[in-house]
Amino acid sequence: MSLSGGNKVVLVGAGAVGSSYAYSLINQGICEELVLVDINQAKTKADAMDLNHGLVYAPIPQKITYGDYNDCKDAAIVVICAGAAQKPGETRLDLVGKNLKIFKSIVDSIMASGFDGIFLVASNPVDILAHATWKYSGLPKERVIGSGTILDSARFRYLLSEEFGVAPSSVHAYIIGEHGDSELPVWSSANISGKRIESELSEEQKNEIFVQVRDAAYEIIEAKGATYYGIAMGLARITKAILRNEEVVLPVGSLLEGEYGHNDVYVGVPTIINRSGRKSIVELPLSDEEKAKLDHSVKTLKEIQSPFWK
Repeated sequence: MSLSGGNKVVLVGAGAVGSSYAYSLINQGICEELVLVDINQAKTKADAMDLNHGLVYAPIPQKITYGDYNDCKDAAIVVICAGAAQKPGETRLDLVGKNLKIFKSIVDSIMASGFDGIFLVASNPVDILAHATWKYSGLPKERVIGSGTILDSARFRYLLSEEFGVAPSSVHAYIIGEHGDSELPVWSSANISGKRIESELSEEQKNEIFVQVRDAAYEIIEAKGATYYGIAMGLARITKAILRNEEVVLPVGSLLEGEYGHNDVYVGVPTIINRSGRKSIVELPLSDEEKAKLDHSVKTLKEIQSPFWK
């Protein structure tokens, strides 16, 4: 069984996000074997060549190849970055219909290989596609993880670090809910090394920071066509947490089964990550306003995904 050992990663989808993720993995020495899979095999072959040419400068020896879905059989993790891309002016939820069809084909092909590891889903709308991957694969919920709000929370921590003049790693704050327009900041527990910061910001400042977090993707997409560096580094962080059995808390996409009062929906929430995938969800104490906003976020996702599962 893949979970018992090995750290082979198969990347499905070698576009801007996928290739940036591969670059992050290799530079950080997170896995020993990486296989690239994409419908454009010429590109994956070229990407593998390009990455191999930098191995002399990598921190550990690594094997980088290109292949197909059969290579998933003995993978510890399959990371899916494939799918239709978000276009300027298009929300993540606009992508649902076309990407569900793509995912059915991808997940069926991966499972047909005998894959028995962990799925990490990054394609948008990520919460709905993680839910679909869980349903299509038949794997336990612990082994299907979405990238969730890993990037949104990183943006949040970065902006707060700029506001307070500290390192982002010293800021502890989460964005939860949908990875998208209905997400919410958890101001009630945001802190710098234990010191709560909500009272030190005006409502106007808090709103301005959150809007910058929420709308960052639209600004980046408008200027350069896609976001990829930040999410790639977030995916690498999740991969590292799994392969090294870190038991670290990360804001990833997890299936709710009663947590936060909701069921049958994937949302970004703080989750303990280890070698088995998701260990458990950490339920943050939320204010009444935050609870209402999370309820709205969950409702938004369920209204979009429910027609596809009737």
